[in-house]
Amino acid sequence: MVPSRRILSPEDHKLFLSSDTCTLVEAFIYGIADSVRGRSISSVRADETTPTVTAIVSILGDAERLLSQCPPEDTGSRFGNPVFRTFLDTIETALPSWHSQLGLHDGPQVQEVSTYLYHSLGNKQRIDYGSGHELNFFLWLLCLNRLDMLSASTFPALGLVVLPAYLRLMRRVQETYYLEPAGSHGVWGLDDYQFLPFLFGAAQLLGHSYITPKSIHNALVLEEEGKDYLYLDQIAFVNSVKNVEGLRWHSPMLDDISAAKNWAKIEAGMRKMFRKEILEKLPVMQHFLFGSLVPAVEGMSTEEEAAGVDKEGEEVEGGEVNVFDDEAGKRHVHASAGWGDCCGIRVPAAVGAEGEARKGGGRGLRRVPFD
Repeated sequence: MVPSRRILSPEDHKLFLSSDTCTLVEAFIYGIADSVRGRSISSVRADETTPTVTAIVSILGDAERLLSQCPPEDTGSRFGNPVFRTFLDTIETALPSWHSQLGLHDGPQVQEVSTYLYHSLGNKQRIDYGSGHELNFFLWLLCLNRLDMLSASTFPALGLVVLPAYLRLMRRVQETYYLEPAGSHGVWGLDDYQFLPFLFGAAQLLGHSYITPKSIHNALVLEEEGKDYLYLDQIAFVNSVKNVEGLRWHSPMLDDISAAKNWAKIEAGMRKMFRKEILEKLPVMQHFLFGSLVPAVEGMSTEEEAAGVDKEGEEVEGGEVNVFDDEAGKRHVHASAGWGDCCGIRVPAAVGAEGEARKGGGRGLRRVPFD
């Protein structure tokens, strides 16, 4: 079936959190984290990289090459570039042929599975990206796993080969189209865009002989070891796009985490954060898509039946919860009082500020307001 949103109220969210589907998602993510414990990227063996894994990496490379066909407009703005929508249209056209490379040819099956890959690249209306889109990418991999195309033996490759390829693609997309952070806490959050590199990266570093949590402040360690460890690579990328120097100033949460005694405490904290900050956050999970491979729970709302929404998606008065899409296509879930966590001021990404600052020949030649 075509995946659709089914978490349209706090009650739907509660049903999900106690469901087998929630357990399935957690088990898949934590299973990959377990498989990369104490392992570097270069340790992945040839027998762990199956033809399906190779095809996935090739698909991500093809998506990166499509960027050249959709160059961004010079709008002079740090907010999302509208050509991103054209890029997603191009991606949508390529999805059937990409999935045929994976051996999927049945039309309805391809439509269901490819929906997750499409939604893993960002939101077309809002031109934003966040941990919910990142989760969609792993739901795509989960669908392939449930179709017996990615066995548990490929999990190390998913974490250490496929995820880096996906991160390379998304960094290019973010830098090209200035995707806005989706639901970011700004400077007080873990990262503008990604979460799983920190979870898998902390697992990689468990018991490392000399890389400690405080090593993230050492530029030489980041440069020398970043290619082998996701956590360090993500820290280096965050440092490269912020317009102030020092984690203490631009990413205080990451700075605070570096004070942990060991990587075991950080990894345990990241697992708790995945549950608390992603799965248990309604503003994130209201965009979660359910199909036949990632099934909804009996009793969940459908988009047409959701309380507070008519068939056109307009807000209807009455009821404790109002669910509606605004003019930008953003889904809102409002309780009877307050704005809800889904509302807030648009925040441009650091990559947008950095990109605009570089125009004209170098940093500082084009004044950019402080983020």
